[in-house]
Amino acid sequence: MPGMAVSILILMFVGLAISLPVTALLVRAGHRRGLLDSTGAAGHAKQLRRIPNIGGVAIYLAVTVPMLVGLALIWMVDGETLRNLAPALSEDLLDRIRRSTPTALAMLGCLTVLHVMGLVDDRRPLGPWLKFAIQFAVAGAIVIPEAFDVRLFTFLDARLGMGELPSIVVTVLWIVVITNAINFMDNMDGLAGGVSAIAATLFMIATILNAQWFIAGSLALLIGGLIGFLYFNFPPAKIFMGDGGSLVVGFLLAILTARTTFFDPAQPDYALGGGWYGVFMPVIVLAIPLYDFIVVTVIRLKQGKSPLVGDQQHFSHRLVQRGLTKRGAVLVIWGATAITGIGGIALGSLQAWQAILVGVQTLLVLMIIGVVEHASRHAVRRKS
Repeated sequence: MPGMAVSILILMFVGLAISLPVTALLVRAGHRRGLLDSTGAAGHAKQLRRIPNIGGVAIYLAVTVPMLVGLALIWMVDGETLRNLAPALSEDLLDRIRRSTPTALAMLGCLTVLHVMGLVDDRRPLGPWLKFAIQFAVAGAIVIPEAFDVRLFTFLDARLGMGELPSIVVTVLWIVVITNAINFMDNMDGLAGGVSAIAATLFMIATILNAQWFIAGSLALLIGGLIGFLYFNFPPAKIFMGDGGSLVVGFLLAILTARTTFFDPAQPDYALGGGWYGVFMPVIVLAIPLYDFIVVTVIRLKQGKSPLVGDQQHFSHRLVQRGLTKRGAVLVIWGATAITGIGGIALGSLQAWQAILVGVQTLLVLMIIGVVEHASRHAVRRKS
């Protein structure tokens, strides 16, 4: 449906039109009110800079305001009037959006909880365990069966003989891990915003291909919001997104990928392909954030530190220690995200052996990164 694809792109500009001016205002307001970069939880090792860390407000508003306005119009204005205003809207699509409204509102409610928590934490650290508990709570709420039922691997419900439990556990863990993976990546100017924009774009392409228009529209708003924010966040940054932004972005990516249907066994000619391995597309697209999350967690545990307390040992920091500039490190990670992610879009439409090659290619990219990091670390030690 070309008309709907155009509408999705328009939503991207709507998100941009909100985020760009709001971020500009936040830069000024942050300096006036002293809402600047903060120390974080006890033990958090970071270099403080006199830069506002409230940019997440712009990203949050770019997604939530248009979504709420759109849902209100769909419920308050009759279908014929809506179709006259937007001819691409079909009655079937309007019905699907109305049926999905409770889930959409629940998603926005959980998003708001995390956003507020992040804003509070950016001003007065709440501690990692409280934040972790709240993340598990909102993740558990959104996956409740027969209510919102945002779940991954639902096709396993009838195959493992354990009902919905495996899917619920996997989805909660997915939401918490991705939320924290993006939060972990928010450690250098332009990094989290750029990586998230690339990943969201790839996911949006997939949802346009399989005509999941509400999810595609949500991703388009997120992309627009991130681009507007990145105009002020690209190094050298004038504003940071803070936890009030990174938690929102991570949660949105996790939820929207969980809502996306990457594999439908009932449709052999499904737009994203008939291969069951298509369900691993989100892992391929988010391979770089997951790499950073896993490696930095292992490093901290080996050092006897809490994996939830921030430091300067992330992938981006390690690249800078090996000789790259901060801007260079950010661009390298953006490129690596695009390289691994592009292969994920067509995963389900490939033959099994071709999908294995995509998986091997992704692992090889990560292995090469790991080997280069390891070798350069020893080179640095020998020189010192």
